[in-house]
Amino acid sequence: MSKVLILEDEESIRSFIVINLKRNGFEVLEAADGNEALHKLTTIPDIDIALLDVMVPGIDGFEVCRRIRETNERLGIIFLTAKVQEQDKVYALSVGADDHISKPFSPTELIARIQSLLRRVNVHREQSAKVSFHSGPFTLDLISKQFKRNGDAIELTPTEFSLIQFFLEKENTPLSRDLLLDHVWGKEYMGDPKIVDVNIRRLRQKIENNPSEPEFLQTVWGHGYKWKGQGQ
Repeated sequence: MSKVLILEDEESIRSFIVINLKRNGFEVLEAADGNEALHKLTTIPDIDIALLDVMVPGIDGFEVCRRIRETNERLGIIFLTAKVQEQDKVYALSVGADDHISKPFSPTELIARIQSLLRRVNVHREQSAKVSFHSGPFTLDLISKQFKRNGDAIELTPTEFSLIQFFLEKENTPLSRDLLLDHVWGKEYMGDPKIVDVNIRRLRQKIENNPSEPEFLQTVWGHGYKWKGQGQ
């Protein structure tokens, strides 16, 4: 049973989410403010997904997300927000969120988004014919779920890990944004396709010597992105 934490200060909305998650077989934890959410995330093991509202008492959802990512890159994070400004969506992703859903949303959309993210969070449970990838100074190990550069571990979110794995599987092959969306977020994904570009920027910050002039995770103008392997 997957465990989901909900940070939402409006009791009616929180109850609506809890009911629908429990109906779909999830174990649910609740928090009404940012401090309570951080306390539960640090004291309760095996939480798979955090659903974070932005405007909550005390520490806001953005700061909760940022603090989570300081120590935990494996937790799946989805923002639930009434904010519709483009910069808010982009900022949510830039501080470490995997996805965002604008209020109001349907139970069907919420469950679909959670299940899609869970597939990335739980990718280590899936079978793969290949257990590791090597490209230049990088190694991706599907057993230990580690991504390393010259032996030093680089912490990745579940979404970032899935992206890197797909790029290494398709090394030197241009991949369109639509293909990346379908493969990593799922064909049922109904959010903003710019989520791909935001995650690419985050990855470049982690792996490139100069993110503004990427050596490995390159842009293919008019198409998408590719991972440049050695000798190419």
